[in-house]
Amino acid sequence: MLNTRIKFYNGRIALNVLAKDLENALAVNEAAEGHAVIGLLSKKYDTVEEGVKEVEKYIEKLGAVSVGLGSGDPGQFEKAALIAAETDPGHVNQVFTGAGYAAGALRARQFSRTYINVLMSPTGQPGKVKINTGELSSKTVDAIVDIDTAVAMLKDMKAHSVKFFPMEGLKGAEELKEVVKASERAGLELIEPTGGIDTENFEEIVKICLNSNIPRIMPHIYGSIIDKKTGLTRTEDIKKMYEIIKKLV
Repeated sequence: MLNTRIKFYNGRIALNVLAKDLENALAVNEAAEGHAVIGLLSKKYDTVEEGVKEVEKYIEKLGAVSVGLGSGDPGQFEKAALIAAETDPGHVNQVFTGAGYAAGALRARQFSRTYINVLMSPTGQPGKVKINTGELSSKTVDAIVDIDTAVAMLKDMKAHSVKFFPMEGLKGAEELKEVVKASERAGLELIEPTGGIDTENFEEIVKICLNSNIPRIMPHIYGSIIDKKTGLTRTEDIKKMYEIIKKLV
């Protein structure tokens, strides 16, 4: 398995969440006893250099971060990959067509401790996923393929996990089950359910992933735990989810 700097609880689960600023990020990480990965969105930075500077600041305090796109914006794939290639952050989010680019950029720098996920989207058909999530391909006719084929392509690109987004919470549960099964069949070591996850459905979604031999699970929880007035990620919600993790794992 990848020699990760991310702290998975009992080696199994880490939360992927956003934070308003470094202070909020530190509070969130403390609430999860270090088992949270803070997402830093490439969309917020005008240049790769600006992003690298911010990511390095967070890594110094947290040990690892997740370099994100920004609401799954495919136009950010290159910036995210290049920021990751300068920082070896621990985790980088990618659209389907950008994963190979990110893997090559990291390999060129001899970095080997960063997970690369691949964005695949639900189709309403369990066992089928949409893979045209790239900058140009997302604007064309949908490419809907068998989940086993998509996961094999993910491995061809030297990526590590499926980011299944947007799940819309439990609406995507049946489809997630098939993604989990395919990931397990292919020997993937990480799965990342994303979209519409909150403190109410968190346990059920995590259980779907735990009902497999996939070693590591990283649910992404975003807007549902952010205070709309302050923009801060609520540490009390992090604690709730962390207690669920400790109960399940």
